Formats: sequence, structure tokens, C-alpha cells
Amino acid sequence: MTDKKILIAKITAMLDMQNEMNCQVDRDWVNQNREWYRAIWIECAELMDHFGHWKWWKHSSTDWPQVILEIVDIWHFGLSLKLTKSTDVGSLAEVIATDWSSEINDFEFLEGVEIIALDALHNREFNAAIVRVLLLKCGADFNTLYRNYVGKNILNLFRQENGYKDGTYIKIWNGEEDNEVLARLMLDMDSDSASFIKDVQAVLERNYPGTD
Repeated sequence: MTDKKILIAKITAMLDMQNEMNCQVDRDWVNQNREWYRAIWIECAELMDHFGHWKWWKHSSTDWPQVILEIVDIWHFGLSLKLTKSTDVGSLAEVIATDWSSEINDFEFLEGVEIIALDALHNREFNAAIVRVLLLKCGADFNTLYRNYVGKNILNLFRQENGYKDGTYIKIWNGEEDNEVLARLMLDMDSDSASFIKDVQAVLERNYPGTD
């Protein structure tokens, strides 16, 4: 399989997962005309705070792991926005893959975040190529995005399926928050494996404190 086909396959998987997650909230979510663009620019503001260096009146430093997680959150909302414009997941994945690989002019990190926010506010659009360059500036790549996206998405679904809404879900697993446990367990997992998504689901089920 070529690199482009692998990219498309992974984007397709993320689009399917995003639709499944959104359907957990509202089965008819696509037709609700929700303001996904607004969620994107608000997440951009949170991303800028974790990156820091914009408050000239005080010292700040960059929290790189949290910066990457905020980019992943923006990606969640960006995929949702894309899905409201097309129900053809296969074709949409190809468009996003082409967008991801497109050449764009370089920018400073915070300027790139503002480009995403402006695109969301003015055009109700989401540019995957900007996300690619932001990740590169974090020392990360598409596989970093994919691993973190899959992990966060599956964890969200796992929480819902194990009592998150009614308050019975156990969030601290033997002294660690569930997201920290998942990040540690995923370190040795192969995101290129065809069974990666199922493997992540299985590792959560095996390690959940509520499992007999």
C-alpha cells in the first residue's frame, strides 16, 4: 500500500470514528447545524495559551504534550465540520489527504493557529495543511495525530459505555487518570497495524479497574 493510500485509510478510519462519537451525542447530529467552526476557534485560543509566549508582560513556557492534545481536539472538530459538508466518507478522506499534503507558505506557530481560527470564523472551513505544519513545529507528524486521535476517541466512547453519564465510571485507575494510563499503554503499540483500533479498545478493557 502506498503512503497516500495509507494516509487515506487512516483519515477514513478517523472520519468513521468521529461520526460514531457524534452519534453517541445525537444520532441526527449532521442535520443539527451546530457551530463546529466556533468550537475550532475556541480550541485555538486554548492552544495558544498552552503554547504561551504571547503575553509579553509575563514569563511563559510551552507545554508541548498539551499543545499536541489541543491540536488533536481541533482535529476532532475539524473532521466534524467536514462531515457536515459531505456524507461520502471515502471521497472526503481523499480531499483531506490531498489538503494535508499540499504545500503552503511557512508561518510562525501562533500565526498558524490564528490562520485556523480565521478560516473557521470567516469561511466556516478547516485547513488540514495548517495542522500538518503546526505538528511539524512540535516535532510531531501525522502518526502522532493519528495515535492521539484514536486513543482519545476510543477513551471517550469507553467512558460513555462504562457509566460516564450516570457517574459510575472510574476515572482514576490505580492512582493514574485514565488518559495517562492509555498514553502509557499505547507507547508500545503499532499504529500502522490493521488491528490498531481494536488493540486500543482491548487494552482499555483489560486494564479498567471495574473489570473482573
